[in-house]
Amino acid sequence: MANKKLKRLDLVFKDEKDTESVLKKTFSRSNADVINDLISSGLKGRGGAGFPTGLKWKLTADAKGDEKYVICNADEGEPGTFKDREILSKVPHKVLAGMAICGRVTGAKKGFIYLRGEYRFLLPGLNEEIEKFHKLLEKLDCRFRVEVFTGSGAYICGEESALFESMEGKRGEPRNKPPFPTTSGYRGKPTVINNVETLAHTYSIFKYGPEKFQDLGVQDSRGSKVFSVSGDTPNPGIYELEFGMTLQKFVDDFGDGDTKAVQVGGASGFCVPRKKFGKTIIGYQGRLQGESLPTGGSMMIFNSSRSMYNVLHNYLDFFVEESCGQCTPCRVGTQQLLLGIEAVKKGERSSSYLDKLLELAETMRVTAKCGLGQSVANSFASIVENFKEEMIY
Repeated sequence: MANKKLKRLDLVFKDEKDTESVLKKTFSRSNADVINDLISSGLKGRGGAGFPTGLKWKLTADAKGDEKYVICNADEGEPGTFKDREILSKVPHKVLAGMAICGRVTGAKKGFIYLRGEYRFLLPGLNEEIEKFHKLLEKLDCRFRVEVFTGSGAYICGEESALFESMEGKRGEPRNKPPFPTTSGYRGKPTVINNVETLAHTYSIFKYGPEKFQDLGVQDSRGSKVFSVSGDTPNPGIYELEFGMTLQKFVDDFGDGDTKAVQVGGASGFCVPRKKFGKTIIGYQGRLQGESLPTGGSMMIFNSSRSMYNVLHNYLDFFVEESCGQCTPCRVGTQQLLLGIEAVKKGERSSSYLDKLLELAETMRVTAKCGLGQSVANSFASIVENFKEEMIY
């Protein structure tokens, strides 16, 4: 049972049956005003990268061409994250409304929900909601249409350009950037691609206005965030909380009294040890005091009974399996990191070899082609540096 003292918000999951009035009000305004509201709200992408949502919509709206697309990224493959599944199950109309408004202001007439392969069980309910939504759009004289595209369970397809490749019938591999999706995305056309939660937040912004959203959170990290809480916690589940809280406050609310580390952002995120809880703020890097960490939503809590070597080994197993193999730093680097910590643990390599592995991880950060290979260093370095003794003994 959740902590009763916890200040839990209910903007995303509040089942408001006023989609028609929100769309009517928003469609009656100028495209520029709608985009400006989104920009002034301070909403940043809730998938983890944190790109300003309003700016993404504006760049796509300004892009030349009659063929444009809106894509909802529902490829929720990050270990420890399960919030988008709930959003699509409980309030899909908010996501669909956000897509339709995006289509109106950018000039896109077609939208897709790229659904994670493991979430195929959501298809019947989702297609039913889309059918009802299309009838509402016809009533409002809006030609925007949405389809669901199901992936095949590849983690790499959560990366936006690999997702486009998958939708185009190709192998899911990242593209070189630039060009960026706002000018050359799906089928080489201007495309807005937003996370499920991001689109759900746009609904609240267009319903209540940007000021209410901006009043939540802190500077550079406005609004609320939906967290997937798991691990050694008496309060597992999905919670909507304000950005800007310290990790110590989070642990006070969700920990079991013996929390020694929190993995912020899933396997590709950072592992924060107990000594840094009070100095770490959950939010986007900016002008916040202390070290700020963004998160796509996964918050995995570990207590003293957990071996951080086993945790890291598990993450590396995952990355070795999910690397698309396109670039050498990621394809080879993930395997060498895994073999390296195994060799140190077995005593086949000295503890100083961990320093070499840290150098390799940093090389991957700056040379890997996409976010998968680049982010391996996050969990690897933060666990090795903070729990070095557990890598050896």
